[in-house]
Order: sequence, then structure tokens, then C-alpha cells
Amino acid sequence: MISIEPVAAPDAPLARRNPVAKVAAALVFSFTLLATLDPVAPAIAIALELAVLPLFGIRYRVLARRALPLLLSAAGILVTLVLFAADRSGRVLLDAGPVLVSTGVLLTALGLVLRVFAVALPGVIVFATTDPTDLADALIQNAKAPARFAIGALAAFRLVPLLGQEWQMISMARRARGVDAGRNPVAKLRLFASTAFALLVGAIRRGTRLAVAMDARGFDAGTPRTVARQQHFTRADVLLIAGAVVLAAAALTTSVLLGTFRPLIS
Repeated sequence: MISIEPVAAPDAPLARRNPVAKVAAALVFSFTLLATLDPVAPAIAIALELAVLPLFGIRYRVLARRALPLLLSAAGILVTLVLFAADRSGRVLLDAGPVLVSTGVLLTALGLVLRVFAVALPGVIVFATTDPTDLADALIQNAKAPARFAIGALAAFRLVPLLGQEWQMISMARRARGVDAGRNPVAKLRLFASTAFALLVGAIRRGTRLAVAMDARGFDAGTPRTVARQQHFTRADVLLIAGAVVLAAAALTTSVLLGTFRPLIS
């Protein structure tokens, strides 16, 4: 089952920070790393992210479970570059017909894989330590986001766990009707695509009904809204964002000093 509930220790120093501050720090840290293509800067960034993880109150095993989809994306990047990369420079490591693996290909793949992890991990950490309701309240109070957007995003987050349940229900219903791919990989792919399409249709219908219900209950009213839980933006939250800027700059500076910096736009 997909879970969006926070898994961090509530008394962890960085887990208690304002949700908007955590999102801002994650965005600053992640987007700064997009400026380079080398593997050194994202590797340093990943090391820094793992080093501060205890301050967020998250166990490494929990983070590994939540970041499991990143491993699949990393494998996809590696296979794609090995098969279709234009740059085949460097020493040839494997030459098997259409598959040509060189040190240049592996270096490029390593850089992209590390960038994926370095950019995505801050988001994983933020949402693993933030209650969706607190995030919506903070967006309205601190980021001055429209209530319609914030509450709609909260409703969408709350519906995420239902996707896993509905996928399982659709699969079980089809299996009960005798629709099973067996060991045929092509049939499995077709069944996966049809199940995903059915899930998409169901999600659109549920979202439409929810939007109509929210409008009927006045969520789109122009009158000022009150908040039940105050979200305070303190000096510690500012320091969190500043710390993210400093750490990202340190990763890029180290890459420049080592001579491995490869700008995204040259």
C-alpha cells in the first residue's frame, strides 16, 4: 500500500521545521545541482543528504524503501545510455555487436544516475517528514498560495494511497475473470498497460467527483478562510534554507576545484 504519512521521529530537529521551509530548501538544493553534468557534485550532494538524514529523524532503511523507485529509473538510464548514447569516447570495455560500452558512456551514465538520486532524495526526505495537512496550511499561511490550490493538492495527496488499493482490486477482479498473462512477457506488458489505463480512468472520475463536491461545499468561495493550526516561519527555518544554499554551493565548488565541473550550458 502506498503511504504518504510522515515516517520521521516527530521530535527530530529538522523534521519540526516549517513545511514551506523544507520544500524551499529541497528545491534550492536540487535545482542547484542541475547546473553540472559531472558525477562529483551529485555524489557529494548525496553524501551530504545521507549525513543530515538523522537530523530529520528518518532511518536509512526507511529511506531506502521510499527511494526504491529511483533504482528502477537509474537502471533505465543506464540501459538507455548504453544502447543509444552518441558519445562513445574513452576506452572500450565491451564490444558486442550493437552494444558498445566505453568509459565515456559509463561516466555519463554515472553522472546522470547520481544526479537523479541527488535531485530526488531531498523531495523524498521532505515528504517523509511532513504531514500533508501541515503542508497545505503552510502553503496558505506562509507561501500565500491560493487556498483552492493548496486544498486541492491536499485532497490529491490524500487520494494517493487509494491508487495502490485500486490497482490490486483491478488485478484481482481480472484474475477472477480468468484474465491472466501467465509467463508470457508480451501478455504481461499488455495487461499492465490496460490495468494502468483503467486506473487512470478511475482516478480522473474520482478527481472530477471530488472537485465538484469541494465546489459544492464552498471550497472555491472568495471569502477569507480561517485556519485551525498556525504555521510559524521562524529564524530556524531561514537557517535551514540558508544551510541548503551553502551545502549546494559547497558541492559545486568542490567539483570546480577538482576540475570535474561540466556546465549544463556551455
